[in-house]
Amino acid sequence: MEFLKEPYVVFFVRWLHVVSGIMWIGLLYYFNFVQIPNMPKIPDEQKPAISKVIAPAALFWFRWAALSTVIWGLIQAWQLGYIHDALAFGLTTGSKYNMSIGIGMWLGLIMAFNVWFVIWPNQKKALGMVPAEPAEKAKAARMAMLFSRTNTMLSIPMSYAMVAVHS
Repeated sequence: MEFLKEPYVVFFVRWLHVVSGIMWIGLLYYFNFVQIPNMPKIPDEQKPAISKVIAPAALFWFRWAALSTVIWGLIQAWQLGYIHDALAFGLTTGSKYNMSIGIGMWLGLIMAFNVWFVIWPNQKKALGMVPAEPAEKAKAARMAMLFSRTNTMLSIPMSYAMVAVHS
């Protein structure tokens, strides 16, 4: 297992973490800054293309990119030996580095939880992928949107906490 801590493996895992994160946050920003604000401008006859084709495909990549980002990030933290201290906000060693990374890690974990256990189940209802009454669909769409917006706001301190520590 020591080969997993070789510099080229550590670099490759970091690269996978960053690429996954770019896809995840890129899709998050796409939903919140492009798709949601522009849906009212789309003619009703064209909306099924979004709700039946584009949104389900984007949500597939969105949720798996979230999981991939978390997994590669946790592997990276293990490889570099700071996973436990970072998850404890640096309190076990007093490390400011691990405190900052830990804040970013926890925000990322909360965001991934939101993706899988709030946004995705509600989007399935809103998009008609699972049976739901019209009122339930509307409520689910609002819930998904609110948690997506929450994740958008959390992405700012999350990325800051993870990137600023390296400067």
